[in-house]
Amino acid sequence: MNELVRQHTALSDSDLEWLHLLVSEWQLLSDLSFADLVLWVPTRDGTRYVSVAQMRPNTGPTSYQDDMVGHLVPRGRRPLLDVALDEGRIVREGDPEWREEVPVRVESIPVRREGRVLGVIARNTNLLTVRTPSRLELTYLQSASDLAQMIAAGAFPFPDQQVDMDASPRVGDGLIRLDADGVVQYASPNALSAYHRLGLAADLVGCHLGLTTAELAPSRGPVDEALAKVASGWAPREFEIESDDGVIQFRAIPLKPKGPRIGSLVLLRDVTELRRRERELITKDATIREIHHRVKNNLQTVAALLRLQARRIDSERGREALEEAVRRVGSIAIVHETLSQNLDERVEFDEIADRVLAMVAEISPGKVTARRTGRFGILDAEVATPLSMVLTEILQNALEHGFGEGETGTVEVSAVRGGPTKESRLLVTVQDNGVGLPEGFDPHRSGNLGLQIVRTLVEGELSGTFDMVPAPERGTQVILDLPVRTQK
Repeated sequence: MNELVRQHTALSDSDLEWLHLLVSEWQLLSDLSFADLVLWVPTRDGTRYVSVAQMRPNTGPTSYQDDMVGHLVPRGRRPLLDVALDEGRIVREGDPEWREEVPVRVESIPVRREGRVLGVIARNTNLLTVRTPSRLELTYLQSASDLAQMIAAGAFPFPDQQVDMDASPRVGDGLIRLDADGVVQYASPNALSAYHRLGLAADLVGCHLGLTTAELAPSRGPVDEALAKVASGWAPREFEIESDDGVIQFRAIPLKPKGPRIGSLVLLRDVTELRRRERELITKDATIREIHHRVKNNLQTVAALLRLQARRIDSERGREALEEAVRRVGSIAIVHETLSQNLDERVEFDEIADRVLAMVAEISPGKVTARRTGRFGILDAEVATPLSMVLTEILQNALEHGFGEGETGTVEVSAVRGGPTKESRLLVTVQDNGVGLPEGFDPHRSGNLGLQIVRTLVEGELSGTFDMVPAPERGTQVILDLPVRTQK
């Protein structure tokens, strides 16, 4: 819609925001009208109209099989649009149009903002299935008429209320029509079922909705008076009521077709099962985070015991082996610590890589500088855990075998995300400027435990490739190419 409005019309950004607010709300008008809605805006030169948005009803058959957005029609071809735009009133004159052997009633509703008509909504009703309307359908149509008049007067949508239509109750979920005093004139079967869930044993018609709702809601002291007022529909509000038996979501919409409030619409939905599942997910998330936290604590305990054991061993090689084990356990603990702070099983690996760099740099026999360039990005836990161990082994190998006692140098970890589907692959390069590889060294056949771990994790768990080659100038370069299919 932004592109069409800016390309073809002279509307300002604030006008465009009003149209966005209208489009975010007009599913309500479409469902109440049993009609398709198409928003037409006059072009910059005033000779044509461009359709910038379209909505189909959930409550009835559509009048348009094709997408109308982007269509341009000259002024004069659709007289009802011209009259609504020029005179600023709702136009219902004319006989039904026939589209592909389907009779369609067309109405035009001007869209007003601050006294100016920005465009026109064409309301198209498929008359093929018209029959004697029920009480529910009559209530829908009357409510739609009131909303249309409010749009024409610039009183709807409500500028101070942004509604998420995906999360808010819809017309079919449950609808209650109130008079100006807050007394129920009509309640749909779904709405009545929702109130029965709250504990209502009688019918709603004739009851004061605010007082009835406050009586059914759990006692909250002074808040009950405010709840009674909100449930009476005096202002546009969204709220929820939770009882022992269920949770009901409400949305109140004051009706002011001619200025003063003549009543209200209350949409409501039984969200008991949805909230129960949300609580289960929250509980599961908390449990998973707690598990990661406990695993991290246990790994740190294991690392501390290994470190203590290393101090008691006289053998230099035995001590070094235990210290390597401490670092391996520590790299896994870092991942679990990060996971314990997240809501999902994904981590920002750049922070983990920096901590692994700092941990391994402590073992450097010389004054070696370790740094990271590029970004690893967000990785799934099943990738992050083995990758942290691989990174630890490669860095540990570079620092131990690339530099002698007192030598200076650098180790750089570079990460690049890419691939055919944007970030589907991760290329990691670890390069040092140390002594380089021994002559005839084959990383794929080496019996070194660290390289064996790297090969097993990279090729087995990560389904990637691993290579170790001489650096372009001096030192060694390790290259990892890994698939990283992150969850959406």
